[in-house]
Amino acid sequence: MAAPEAYVPRVALVTGAAQGIGRAIALRLAADGLDVAVNDIPSNVGELHKLVEELREYGRLAVAIVADVAKEEEVKAMVKRAVDELGELNVMVANAGIAAVTNVVDMDVDVWDRILSVNLRGVMLCYKYAAAQMIEQNRGGRIIGASSILGKKGAPGVSAYCASKFAVRGLTQSLACELASHKITVNAYAPGVILTEMTRSKLDAKFGQGRHGDATKALVGLDSNGPDAGPEVIASIVSYIVKPETYFITGQAINVDGGVCLS
Repeated sequence: MAAPEAYVPRVALVTGAAQGIGRAIALRLAADGLDVAVNDIPSNVGELHKLVEELREYGRLAVAIVADVAKEEEVKAMVKRAVDELGELNVMVANAGIAAVTNVVDMDVDVWDRILSVNLRGVMLCYKYAAAQMIEQNRGGRIIGASSILGKKGAPGVSAYCASKFAVRGLTQSLACELASHKITVNAYAPGVILTEMTRSKLDAKFGQGRHGDATKALVGLDSNGPDAGPEVIASIVSYIVKPETYFITGQAINVDGGVCLS
């Protein structure tokens, strides 16, 4: 194998990008000068295309790719199309995720399977096909997944979500070891209460001061005045991790939670 070229972040692929954290990440990477492929499911295609137009306002190339990250052939095709359209792949952000609130004794197994399918199988498939592409390119790369503070501490009613986010940490550490010789780093972000549609609930009115995010805060043991932030704080961490100088950071699940989990 020829000596690898220096890693330069040129092209990123962000899953679950039609809204929330994924959208903020895609916009930040475009502002940083990357071309960006953005993914989401068919029901979010309208928002995905609006995002592409915003990304192009930064003077970057952008493409919308509709795919279900839980389906292997769709992930394989998604990565191929991103490379075909934008020329290469240097950054994979496996952000797509879903959640449901139910106790284990009341758990519908189909709901359990769907959450694990998207949040864990989907991350694994994104990792797998991004890694294969980056190895072939022989220029290093950055692979990033979505964990959570609920991947570091359990909470009632969210067992499937917690299980998937704990597992993302183990997957991230293992792949970081596997890809070290290829100069590809693998990390995850572990958000606390981030104010997006995922943390907006009809139950907010029943907790704390009834504000956006209060039900989620109660779930993780915080009161209404506990720390929260917008999705730009996660985008900022991703922006940093993808830079060439972060080659010495790998296998980490970085807390971005206002100090809720200290390690």
